[in-house]
Amino acid sequence: MFFEDKIKSILPGDQVLEIGPGATPYYRSDVFLEKIFDTEQELIAQSGNVGILSTQKKVVYYSGDVFPFKNNEFDYVICSHVLEHVDDIDKFVKEIQRVGKKGYIEFPLIYYDYLYNFPEHTQFVFFRNNCIFWMPKTETALNTFSDVQKLFYKSCDQKYYRIIDDFKKFFFQGFEWFDIIETKRVSDLSMLTYQADEFDFSFLTIKDNFPSKGIFAKFKILLLKTINKV
Repeated sequence: MFFEDKIKSILPGDQVLEIGPGATPYYRSDVFLEKIFDTEQELIAQSGNVGILSTQKKVVYYSGDVFPFKNNEFDYVICSHVLEHVDDIDKFVKEIQRVGKKGYIEFPLIYYDYLYNFPEHTQFVFFRNNCIFWMPKTETALNTFSDVQKLFYKSCDQKYYRIIDDFKKFFFQGFEWFDIIETKRVSDLSMLTYQADEFDFSFLTIKDNFPSKGIFAKFKILLLKTINKV
């Protein structure tokens, strides 16, 4: 989860369900819902390759269809980095809202998978105007670039996260929901991306992108002097 600070509406007495917690659940969750996988290796891969959940809290396993809970059984439902794995997002989101009264949803965007293209991620997802738009990755030509994506996939596998940390505001979305969330399967990639005027890179500075020594440091000083004269 990249935006824990956006989880603001859990009340002290709320019963909290977390769907697909992986090995790093949110501390406030009371019950976990996990899909049954054929092997432990597949479970680990689907959970981001960070290990197995270790907890004394209740864990409920299901086949990936209807959630085994009553209507409005939970006050708050957390679903972080799960939607991109499911086959039918329309049905899945309806189940989230059936068993919960409010909650938090987070997922990676197309920009993230354009670079890393994790095979466990089967859907592109984007949230705008209270609607979750989604498209199966198989309906695009993304996999034809797999030889290029190996570079980024391998860098992440070796725990190089600088790109992800710098661009997480464009690589992921997270939001709380309180009312009905619409979902829509689309076939137009423009429905899954930001508009050009929504890109703001002011959080990236020259200091972040240039080393402090050598020829690049000299170039940085020259660049700063040029900018200050403008």
